[in-house]
Amino acid sequence: MTRRWPFLSASVVLLVATLFAPPVRALDEPERLRLVGERAFADGLYPIARRVLERFVADYPKDERIGDALLLLGRARFALGDAESALEAFRRAQASAPSAASLEAKFWEAETLFRLRRFAEARAAYDVVVKNDAAAPHAPDAAYGLAWSDLELRRPDAAIAEFRELLARWPEHALGPAATLYLARTLAELNRFSDALPLLESFATKYPRHKQAPEAQYLLGWARVKSGDTKAGLADLRAFVAAAPNHELAPAARRMITETAARSGDRSELQDTYKALMEQTPPTPEALYDAGSIAGRLGRPSDQETAWRRLQKEFPDHPLGMRAALDLANTAFKRKEWKEAAAQANVAAQSTEDGVRAEALLLVGESELKLGRYRVAEKAFDAVGGVKDIEAGVRYRALAGLGLAREQLKDLRGALAAYEAVASKSPDATLRDWARDRAQSVKSLLGRPPAGKPKNGGRS
Repeated sequence: MTRRWPFLSASVVLLVATLFAPPVRALDEPERLRLVGERAFADGLYPIARRVLERFVADYPKDERIGDALLLLGRARFALGDAESALEAFRRAQASAPSAASLEAKFWEAETLFRLRRFAEARAAYDVVVKNDAAAPHAPDAAYGLAWSDLELRRPDAAIAEFRELLARWPEHALGPAATLYLARTLAELNRFSDALPLLESFATKYPRHKQAPEAQYLLGWARVKSGDTKAGLADLRAFVAAAPNHELAPAARRMITETAARSGDRSELQDTYKALMEQTPPTPEALYDAGSIAGRLGRPSDQETAWRRLQKEFPDHPLGMRAALDLANTAFKRKEWKEAAAQANVAAQSTEDGVRAEALLLVGESELKLGRYRVAEKAFDAVGGVKDIEAGVRYRALAGLGLAREQLKDLRGALAAYEAVASKSPDATLRDWARDRAQSVKSLLGRPPAGKPKNGGRS
């Protein structure tokens, strides 16, 4: 244990001396406590700083340095996440400290109120600092907090003016890049693209190594797409994804690329998007599903099937894997590949999404009807009725299929009940008319005597 002492910080050594060694003179005690608190705070030892400063404040409330001690105590509590207690210390500090220190405590009061999401109060406190302490080191931070408070209060025009003032008064401040980015974002969200785009276009040149440069690149692409410059916007978004594939905004960028290309891209852009989605590393269910959708728009069914089968293989339990199975089942059904359609639909029927599950069960039933496996078809059609949230069209198609399966199984009364339900309630007029015809046909069968038995029971 003794060999580890040289590695302890000066603040810890001083703390031990302060707390356990008897003071030589009582008058030295406040100074020792203050010094330990300052050094512990400087070393990031916030629990120690808090404990010592709380002792100082409690034991020496009349000390001339009480305002500074309260300010530092508040900052220690703030660093430890105890915002309410920090707020109390900052407010006491303002009443005990000289003017300059009081305004610094006001700034920290504003920071604490912002953390507590009391934005109106935070804004008022930031405003006091900006108006009365513009030359202080923390003034730019107060101006930044003022703008952010207005954003949180849904006052974007005020925030725009405040970000602009910050950039005009402190153009070289470390908060300049962030202020530029959020100013541009706020302008873009208000559809003021002509004001936002110059800020974003120059960001990479002015702040090439800033940590928010990738976000500015994303926002540039987003703003260009939203302003109607889709070609340049897609190029920006692709450049962002290529440079920062693991950025938290990369999924949103990929989604916008896909949606924009699918909505308004030409064939070349669609092909580029398909290729990028298939080559994405690491692959995602969303990328593979979208690749299949784009291949369908390009009229390349084999590429569509490749994408969706890969999705099924790599993400078998993902909801999009189930949706891909349903899409593949529909494609197979259109090609009259009934076995393949039934197999894929059975996979999709395991989905937790009611809409996918219901459509898949319907397709299982319709495929099994084509294959002549009527008992299996009946079971699938009947299961559709047990799904909670489904479209009326799916529900009544399933009842129509249930009627057909029961007819083939010679359950004429069961078939009639299904047909009559469709005929009376289906929103599809064509399906209603068809069901009425089938119901009439079944009624006529039910009215006939069994084959081989004369109507008079055999008597002449």
